[in-house]
Amino acid sequence: MAVDGFAAVDFGFAREVLQRGVAALYLVAFISTLNQFRPLLGEHGLLPAPALLDWIGHKESRRRMLHPTLFLRIRYSDRRLALLCGAGIVVSAALVVGIPQWGPPWVPMLCFLALWLGYMSVVSIGQTFYSFGWEMLLLEAGFLAAFLGSNDQPPPTVVIVLFWWLLFRVEFGAGMIKIRGGREWRDLTALMYHHETQPMPGPLSRQAHLLPRWFHRAEVVGNHVAQLVVPFFVFAPLLSVWIPGPVPQIVGAVAATIMIATQVWLVATGNFAWLNWVTIVIAFSAIGLPGVGAAPRDDAMDDTLWPGIPLYWFVLTAAVGVLVVALSGPALRNLFARRQLMNASFNRWQIGNAYGAFGTVTKQRVEIVVEGSVDDDGLLWREYEFKGKPGDVRRIPGQFAPYHLRLDWLMWFLPLGRSLDDWFTVFLLRLLEADAPTLALLRSDPFDGEPPRWVRAVSYRYRFATRAERRDGAGVWVRTRQSVVLGPLGLR
Repeated sequence: MAVDGFAAVDFGFAREVLQRGVAALYLVAFISTLNQFRPLLGEHGLLPAPALLDWIGHKESRRRMLHPTLFLRIRYSDRRLALLCGAGIVVSAALVVGIPQWGPPWVPMLCFLALWLGYMSVVSIGQTFYSFGWEMLLLEAGFLAAFLGSNDQPPPTVVIVLFWWLLFRVEFGAGMIKIRGGREWRDLTALMYHHETQPMPGPLSRQAHLLPRWFHRAEVVGNHVAQLVVPFFVFAPLLSVWIPGPVPQIVGAVAATIMIATQVWLVATGNFAWLNWVTIVIAFSAIGLPGVGAAPRDDAMDDTLWPGIPLYWFVLTAAVGVLVVALSGPALRNLFARRQLMNASFNRWQIGNAYGAFGTVTKQRVEIVVEGSVDDDGLLWREYEFKGKPGDVRRIPGQFAPYHLRLDWLMWFLPLGRSLDDWFTVFLLRLLEADAPTLALLRSDPFDGEPPRWVRAVSYRYRFATRAERRDGAGVWVRTRQSVVLGPLGLR
């Protein structure tokens, strides 16, 4: 039986994956923040967070523009940011190992809530560098994981169902965005371009791009089925109240497996930070395995509704269920709205969000290549290499996800019809200064730490080399120079 009243008795293994998987992704998120936040957003960053906090000051109207952050109470400093990340790394690592889960249920609850509030404090002041949908998704998953309980009790049914609801919003929301978005999703051509033009290709992206056109059409059809049809079936275990036997639970597990398989394909063919990874973890909430990871029964305990679940824990998790349902109203309406919002939060606590990705697919890949010169006349230019984004045409793209290379991702957005953002101008200034923390964000510095005389930004059209071109000695990419979009710029 999938659920036994208040307890999801067959979902002990699902809870193990949820708690440890979500904690592992928080570990990655805090490590990423420790390594990148200070040069991007710190006291001397490209978009200094202290300047944002100073602008907000004590004006309540401006404070409401931010999601909750500890740095409104405790003045931001790079040292305090590092201490917050260090604490987040320690707590998330303990949850991955499973130490807090051996205590009473309020112990892992406090640990996950600390991660949730700590990381929200970072995201709230992260500006454009933290404006991605998977930030909200990780926050909401962390909040729900706080109420999954401990090892000595089965997970509460209400919390498991809330994870199904989160998974539904992620998948169905993404499916509806695509159907309402670019024509390429409706005429089944989207994935003829996507593997090549996605923000950060992976080592297998070129092979995926070169697959036959019929395969790419099948990919799109499979995506539509996995996102528009399959998500409804994750709720099948709830039917066990009316349909006895294992069928409802099997249906839910099969639906989850299909979504996991599609996410694994995305992991193999691209770098989308932890978007796919957190979706995989959440999908395990619908996989019930009788007797696997189940908490032992202790019928001698008479202060519980189900053996092992204290009354206070039932009341608390029921209240959380009511809260999430109440906050999910705007997201539910958004799923069926004509002008559907993508990756939107409707409350300050980022619970009950709307999700979605890639409503449109770009047809051509344009890269902004940053070059520097030490010549007074600027005749000889050398390129800066980024860690993830395409540059050297012979370099095979790396696999970085679930780690998030934030600077590389923001570079992808520059050519998409936007003006060059303020942060990019400051980035070029930091290169002119040979700023060590900024250079550490790059794969290589062609001037070995010495400041260049000039820098500039040049646009190139990139495409994957065909198999014939590779046999003839071409690199992974073939590129065509377009124009100088900014510069040359010097400190004078």
